[in-house]
Amino acid sequence: MTFHPTHIVVGAAITAFSLTAIFAVAPPKAPDQLAAYILTHSQKLDISASANLVPGARDDYSATAGYQTYISGGTNYDWAKLVLLDGGFPVTDSNVTVFTRWMRQENGANDWWNRNNPLNNGLGSGGGGGTGSYANLQIAAQFLAENLRRPIFGSIAAGFDSNAPTNRIESAIWSSPWASSHYANGSHWAYTPVEVVKAPGGAWG
Repeated sequence: MTFHPTHIVVGAAITAFSLTAIFAVAPPKAPDQLAAYILTHSQKLDISASANLVPGARDDYSATAGYQTYISGGTNYDWAKLVLLDGGFPVTDSNVTVFTRWMRQENGANDWWNRNNPLNNGLGSGGGGGTGSYANLQIAAQFLAENLRRPIFGSIAAGFDSNAPTNRIESAIWSSPWASSHYANGSHWAYTPVEVVKAPGGAWG
């Protein structure tokens, strides 16, 4: 076999070119170089001043108040809501209005927590005629809710359950054996807005 010098030179040149091409590939950009590249080649969107922009709809959200919310509030309105919650009644403005009016008839607004028994409930208070007391207002709410669920007070419970008009629930209260006076069939009932009054912290236990 005969070797030609020209073939050797060409082969060496090809080999040298291949090695040069391999080492000529640039290494990956460092993080700071990449950030600079993005900044240099960043894009933007220009919107015409005459464009009609329509806000996107957002989902609404709400939270349901619970025991701790009412206890922290500590007012006569909060206690009325606590009773409704304990009894499984709807906590509505109408139902709360009846309860706060009823509480005012029993103990007045300024001392509604009297003996920790706002509605002078006899069940569980140690006073059959409603003269007993409870250790705290939380317990009082539980016993009142339990009492209202007894058949004897079924018409009152039905009114609260259906969120009936205030006059219908109040009529059921007057007709019931809750008070021996029957609130003079409503003639002793007050309809003015009930003042919001907070009970002393100790009343809540």
